[in-house]
Amino acid sequence: MAMNHLEIERKYDADADFAVPEMDGLPGVAETEPPKVHRLSATYFDTEDQRLASYGITLRRRRGGEDAGWHLKIPAGPDSRNELRAPLGRAQVVPAKLAGLVAAYVRGASLRPIAVLETVRTEIRLLDDRGVPLAELADDLVTGRVMGQDGESSWREVEVELGEAGGLDFLKAAEKRLKKAGARPASSGSKLGRLLGREPDEVRKGGDTAGDAVVGYLAEQVAALLRYDPRARLAEFDAVHRMRVATRRIRSALQSYRAIVDRKHTDEVRAELKWLAEELGAVRDLEVLRMHFTARLEEVGEPAEQDWLKSIGRHEEAAYRRLNVVLKEPRYFALLDALDALVAEPPLTERAEKGATVELPKLVKRSWKRLVKAHRAVANAEHVEEARHEMRKSAKKARYAAELAVPVLGQAAKDVAKNAKRVQEVLGDYQDGVIAMDHLRDAATRVTERSEAFTIGVLYGVERCEALRSISKLEATWEETSPPSF
Repeated sequence: MAMNHLEIERKYDADADFAVPEMDGLPGVAETEPPKVHRLSATYFDTEDQRLASYGITLRRRRGGEDAGWHLKIPAGPDSRNELRAPLGRAQVVPAKLAGLVAAYVRGASLRPIAVLETVRTEIRLLDDRGVPLAELADDLVTGRVMGQDGESSWREVEVELGEAGGLDFLKAAEKRLKKAGARPASSGSKLGRLLGREPDEVRKGGDTAGDAVVGYLAEQVAALLRYDPRARLAEFDAVHRMRVATRRIRSALQSYRAIVDRKHTDEVRAELKWLAEELGAVRDLEVLRMHFTARLEEVGEPAEQDWLKSIGRHEEAAYRRLNVVLKEPRYFALLDALDALVAEPPLTERAEKGATVELPKLVKRSWKRLVKAHRAVANAEHVEEARHEMRKSAKKARYAAELAVPVLGQAAKDVAKNAKRVQEVLGDYQDGVIAMDHLRDAATRVTERSEAFTIGVLYGVERCEALRSISKLEATWEETSPPSF
């Protein structure tokens, strides 16, 4: 099962006497199929306190139509949701794979039926000149009831969902025609949301005070962490990386802005964030190595089918299995609860009440000064590799501190983040080379094929040259950076 179906659609409210207009003449439409009528019955599942609904997630078991079964829909952006499906199975038992994908939202609470929607759907498919669907228009007569409540609600709505050949231009043209015929943008983003009378909770935004700015940033990163959780469980490309970045950004913000968010109340959260980042890193590091060496082998004209590289892939798969266990642990759910509480009731200091334009520049400059100090330490370090590693970490912290301040300080903060990122990347490229060489040395002790041993030697030479080339750029890159201008 994979989150491989991206549903892009727009919904419209329509009166009982609304007449669906002819869709001929819309961009690309060559054929309009005859209408099909389906009777759909969907039971929606959620926790007692409607945690999924608060995030705009819907989980249903639907009978009728051409896609009967379990459907899990997770928001993916404006007008779009990622959809996963499972067979009908048992009526009251959520499929384990779907339940697992919402574990970070449910956190051990029971999923139970909360509402039933009955829909009479008149469906029209619009095709291009190759017979490929541009879109599917659905005219829905809906009746819904909430479990445990008396009475029913009924309404009519129209959906336009893009097909394989459709694009946003088509959506705009279809919307224009529907509005002209009397349809209105839907009052709710989903049928369930309309029935329950609730929309997804909004992510907390920044404000005028330093506390507002910091907590708004933390809220964005917590939302990102949750957004990529299901994708990481599915081992989707880059999901673990983005999840780890969100984790690191939260932890870095709590450190860099401890003058705003009281450190005495966040040290435990920071420790748990470090734990989570390490668990995610166990997967990500192997993922990077596998992709890195695969590309290197292509560069030198050697086949990727080598035992030592396959071994990295096997270890990566094992790391993913371990991560999926970790993401089901009470410890992880407790961390998510703590992050929610941190955003909802942040332990702010007195300085948090001061203006963001006053306080944030001071704290960004403080992070930059630490980077300057770390750079000086490299020149006189007894253990230069450790000093370079510390400088890289300082660059990353300075970058994240500046990124937090961008909504408040604008271009000046962007410039700081850009400079810190350039330094971080130079050191990161060097560190990647060092890690690659360490792995190749280890692999060389285990290979038995001479051809593979030769290839490892070639790659080692390439990695060493690239690492030296990267670190040679450090001083020139540093000279091109400038301190914060605020």
